[in-house]
This record gives sequence, structure tokens and C-alpha cells, in this order.
Amino acid sequence: MAEAQNIPAGSTTAGSIAVAAESTVATRMSAPPSFDVGDFPVPHGREEEWRFTPLERLRGLHDGTAEAGGGVKVDVSAPDGVTVETVGRDDARLGRAGKPVDRVAAQAYSAFEKAAVVTVPKETVLTEPIRVSIQGQGGVSFGHTVFELGAFAEAVVVIDHTGDGVRAANVEYVLGDGAKLTVVSVQDWDDTAVHCSQHNALVGRDATFKSVVVTFGGDVVRLHPRVNYAGPGGEAELYGLYFTDDGQHQEHRLFVDHEASNCRSNVVYKGALQGQDAHAVWIGDVLIRASATGTDTYELNRNLVLTDGARVDSVPNLEIETGEIVGAGHASATGRFEDEQLFYLMARGIPEQDARRLVVRGFFAELVQQIGLPDLQERLIARIDEELEESVV
Repeated sequence: MAEAQNIPAGSTTAGSIAVAAESTVATRMSAPPSFDVGDFPVPHGREEEWRFTPLERLRGLHDGTAEAGGGVKVDVSAPDGVTVETVGRDDARLGRAGKPVDRVAAQAYSAFEKAAVVTVPKETVLTEPIRVSIQGQGGVSFGHTVFELGAFAEAVVVIDHTGDGVRAANVEYVLGDGAKLTVVSVQDWDDTAVHCSQHNALVGRDATFKSVVVTFGGDVVRLHPRVNYAGPGGEAELYGLYFTDDGQHQEHRLFVDHEASNCRSNVVYKGALQGQDAHAVWIGDVLIRASATGTDTYELNRNLVLTDGARVDSVPNLEIETGEIVGAGHASATGRFEDEQLFYLMARGIPEQDARRLVVRGFFAELVQQIGLPDLQERLIARIDEELEESVV
């Protein structure tokens, strides 16, 4: 059952949950996945998958008027044994994790010139992370990146987005049997940037995929993480942390497709919002197909509203086609600070602003800890503190 409580004025969480069941199919199957941008009609904002997105702020990514010409500086730092290649569009390794599911993702796939393929050989266990820095230099750019792990390989990947520009990209994660991959994707763009990206993960037999998505900057950020299982026994953990500020639109649309048996998924996304017209959207779709016996899945979204003028849309969807599962559930909640928490801290001599900072840190703590890289965790905590310094409450 969906949980909705302490919903502040301006939130549409309750209404979204009420229509969750009837919108499931529309959200997942509005148009068949395709590599061809021509297979997707130009959205007008009335479609289920676009109804929350401010199309006029996408700067032409959705209607084909955005033309590549911008600059992006990409740096890849990889440990020994990892292969980093730049390939053409005809490389057979592109597109295996999944096809684009909306017009922007198809536009990105149709428009990129060169793709990056990062390969970790089978049975290779990396002791240092692969770090990818993507810095926007202004203008429009399209990209495609594939991370492939061989059987029983283990790796951590950090993708860091900064700078300015209009960016549409597809990212693929292909995990061989028994492989383990942790990905941390940080969106710390300048305030004027636009970023749309589809993330496709194909999880092999008994493989483990963990994704941590962190979103701070950007005028509009729209991310679409998707998980498919290539064999039984796979596990996927999807974590997300977002801090939506004055005027920002941050949208995370997830889909976990349970088709193989005895697979597990766990989704936890948390967001904080402050400022006038701050808008966060979270769509969580989980499909358990008839063939996916033994599935165990749960998804959770929680939002903390720090000021008036912010809006949250949270829609958890769960579709089950077999009763032979271990468990399935979802929850969504949006609320403000609890006065009791602030009173407890202030009664012990902690100033109100510091008390609020501690509450927000505690709210995000479990997600930051999932990263497992002390330098990045410290940076993100500092970034959260910076956001709180701008709070008007």
C-alpha cells in the first residue's frame, strides 16, 4: 500500500498516489522503446510521461530543435586492467542494455557521434574507483557511454557532472554473471544547465547492481534509471538523494522490470526542497511479470519540504502478474520538519539553524553512507550544508 502523510500545501502526492494504478501502463508503455527518434511523437505536456516536465525549459531537446554544437570536457581515470575505448555508432556493444523509451533519449542516441566503452575484464576486482568527469562548456551536446563488467568482476564507478550546457545522454551498465557494480552519478551542474539522461542496467545471473544518484544543480534535470535482469538471482539497489532549490525542476523516473525468477530490488529516494517554485518529481515503476517467481521488491520515496512555495509529485507504481513472490511493496511520504525534533535539539542549547542542519543531515545519512567513498561523502555533506545556508527558514 502507498503511504502518504503530513503532505504540505502545494504537494500533489496524495492525488498522484490515487491515480497510480490507472497510470502504470501509460507510464511504462506510452510508446514502444526504439532507437529511432521518429518513432516518438513530439510531446506537448499532456502525455503521462511528460505531464510534470516543463517542456519549454528543455531548450529543444524534446522537439528536435536542439542542435549539437556545444562543448563537453570528459576525463576518465581508470585503474590498471580497465579498458577505455572511443567507438563509432556501429559498435555492436552499444544498445544492449536497453532501447530509449522517450523522445529525448532517442534524440540522444540518434545524435551522438562517438561513444565511450569502459570494460572491466572478467574476474577483475578493482580496489580503486573508475572516475568519469563530465564538464559542460556551454551549448548543446549528446553522449553515449557503456560500462561493461565481465563475469565475477567488481567495480565502483563515479560519474561527476559539472559546468553549464544542455546535455542529453544514454548510459548503459552491462553486468556479467556474478559481477558486482556500484555507480555513483552526481549532478552538480550550474544553475542554468539542462540535463536529461536514461540509465539502462542489464543485470546478469546472480549479479549485483547498486546505483546512487545525487542531484543538486541544474535548471532542469530529468533522469530515467531502468533495470532489467538477464538471468535469475540478480539484485538491484537504487538509491537517490536530491536537493531541489528555488526555481529548479528535478525529475527522477525509475523502472525496474522483474522478468527473471528469484531476483531482488530495493529503491530508496529522498529529497529536500526549499524556495519558491522548487519542483521535485519522483516516479517509481516496478513490474513483476508472470515469469518472475520468487521476486522480492520494495520502493520508498520521502520528501522533506523546508519552505513554502515548493512542490512535490511522488507516484509509486507496482504491477504484479504472479502471486508466487517473496514480497512486494511501496511507500511515499512528504512532510515538513517535525517540531518535536527541533525542540529536542534546541532545548539542549543548539541554535535553530544548526538544529535544522542536523535534522536534514540525519534525513540523508543512510543514503550518503551507501556511497562508500569518504572523499565523495564529505563533499556531498558539505554541499548539503551549502544548500541549507541559503534557506530562508
